[in-house]
Amino acid sequence: MALEQSASLSQEIITGADQTEKYVPYLKGKRVGMVANQSSIIGEKSIVDSLLALGIRIVKVFGPEHGFRGNASNGAVVGDEKDAKTGLPIISLYGRNEKPTKEQLAGIDIMVFDIQDVGCRYYTNINTLEHVMEACAENNLELLILDRPNPNGYVVDGPVMTDDRFKSAIGIHYTPMTHGMTIGEFAQYLNGEGYLSKPCKIRIVKVANYNHDMPYVLPVKPSPNLNTQQAVMLFPSLCMFEGTMINEGRGTYMPFTILGAPALKDSYSFSYKPVSIPGMSESPRHKDAVCYGLDLRKYDVNKLRESRQINLSWLIELYNAYPDKANFFTPGRANQDISAFDLRIGTDQLRKQIIAGMSEADIRKSWEPGLQKFKAIRAKYLLYP
Repeated sequence: MALEQSASLSQEIITGADQTEKYVPYLKGKRVGMVANQSSIIGEKSIVDSLLALGIRIVKVFGPEHGFRGNASNGAVVGDEKDAKTGLPIISLYGRNEKPTKEQLAGIDIMVFDIQDVGCRYYTNINTLEHVMEACAENNLELLILDRPNPNGYVVDGPVMTDDRFKSAIGIHYTPMTHGMTIGEFAQYLNGEGYLSKPCKIRIVKVANYNHDMPYVLPVKPSPNLNTQQAVMLFPSLCMFEGTMINEGRGTYMPFTILGAPALKDSYSFSYKPVSIPGMSESPRHKDAVCYGLDLRKYDVNKLRESRQINLSWLIELYNAYPDKANFFTPGRANQDISAFDLRIGTDQLRKQIIAGMSEADIRKSWEPGLQKFKAIRAKYLLYP
């Protein structure tokens, strides 16, 4: 209680993990499985290292995309290993299996989930959450969720995925592109909307002194290519370009803050060259070629907060400027009229609307019915005012 009282006076945001008095006693004497990565910290130290020092018996660590210590490139298959620092076995949930198996959960009394999310359907941490919840439900394990703020929690926007044809590893939920929920809230949503074969028993340590409108600067980069706060804030708008011929800064140390392609040479003066960067992007689009386009490193992200929308104008602008429009959107699944862009967006409508020259206002109007329906559902599961 003392922590809550002092916090309420200062109004500092306190993550679930940092409120150790609320969960360390509950974990004492239990064999703990941790779902964690480099963003899972207490203060400035890894939660795994910290809990071990506090006498908690962690028996296994499960790592999502990019691995437990966060040093694997995007999309790279991560294998099981032994953590060099603690000697703990690390089970990859971005390799042979995305869902923990019964064998992998053997000898565990409770699972703990502590991973920083950024609030987008195509950021795979919410997929990992669903797989872990499913596994815990099947094996009668409780899941303790240490909640963290959503840095993009202010925005619920984009088309809602409603068609199974567009389900993929970067979109398995019938949600908008940005859902405006924390991990704890999303877990309640998965349980409440029946996305699991049976409900998962969850216990959530809420973030103290937080609401969705509050700016939150991440203390640790949540993944190798979200290495600045600017990138985190621009990610919902710029990750759309991964289904196009536009490079979104991968292969540079400025990912998700710049956009470009060699074909835009006659339209833009800003340029950069993507290269292979181990641990970030080994094979970026347009590797070793000079790209021309937009420099958004100094873009005022408060404009996004004020509009409560992702930025659609950059996508429309670069499509209009691209000389080879027939090949602007990259192919997706073989033998299907579904592009890589469609899988990321969760529908083929946005691609068709942009090709047809529809205005941004009309595109947004087409999203509204789905967004209003989703917001009404989402409201049932919110933990924060």
